[in-house]
Formats: sequence, structure tokens, C-alpha cells
Amino acid sequence: MRVHRFSASDTIALPRDRVFPFFSDAANLEVITPPELSFRILTPQPIAMHPGALIRYRLRLMGIPFEWLTRITEWNPPDSFVDEQLAGPYKTWVHRHRFVEVPGGTQVDDQVSYELPLFPLGELASPIVALQVRRIFSYRTRAIRHALGV
Repeated sequence: MRVHRFSASDTIALPRDRVFPFFSDAANLEVITPPELSFRILTPQPIAMHPGALIRYRLRLMGIPFEWLTRITEWNPPDSFVDEQLAGPYKTWVHRHRFVEVPGGTQVDDQVSYELPLFPLGELASPIVALQVRRIFSYRTRAIRHALGV
């Protein structure tokens, strides 16, 4: 298996006590996900965030509809949290979120580790998947800034 990694970092010109609550509200996932993914949260809301919390979504990836189930495996407000895919399109998906107060605002760091399914055949899609992950996170950066008014 090959583990792929993606990292992104952005500084938002707001204090962490304004930024972290936005990320801790699962409903905002619909706000920051590109519309063409048709992302919808299926878990009844509001969702209490804590280690072990489960969130079920429905979305389309490359036109294919599927459900995705994640579990919050670490919850350390206002510093960090981790969500891991339990069921979905990847063999594994681990997304670490970190929030650091810096001069001028809050640095938001995302680190994603993922494995593609159907190894080694699934690796043929690796360049396309990497491009799509970068594009989704680029959209997400713009959507977060817009939603937070910065």
C-alpha cells in the first residue's frame, strides 16, 4: 500500500476563539465543500463533537454517488482534532486539523494521509485524486474566508 499525503496551511485574520467554533460545527462542512460534490450531511444535527463522534455524509465524487462515514478520533479544542474515514471511497483517510494563534490571526493547518483502494490498480488514479484533493482544499480555503467574512 502507498500512503499519500496532502498538507495545506492558511492564516485567517481572526482569533482562534472565532475560528475553531466554525470548524467544530459539522454543518459548516456543507458550506466549505465544492457544490459539484453534492455534499450532504446525513447524521441528525447538531452533532456533538467528541472522540468517537460519527458523521455520515452523502456526496458525489467524479459523478459517482456514495456515502462516507467518519469518526472523530481526537478532539482537543481549541487546538486540534482528527477525523478518520470508517467507510467511503478511500482505503484509509486521516485528516488532522490544527489551529495555532499567530500574529495577525489563526493559522489553520490541514494534514491528510490517505490510501487508494484496489492496490496496486487503484494507484493508476493517484495523479487524478491528488489533483482533486488539491482543488477541493483550494475551494475550501476561499469558502472558509468568505463564510468567516475575511
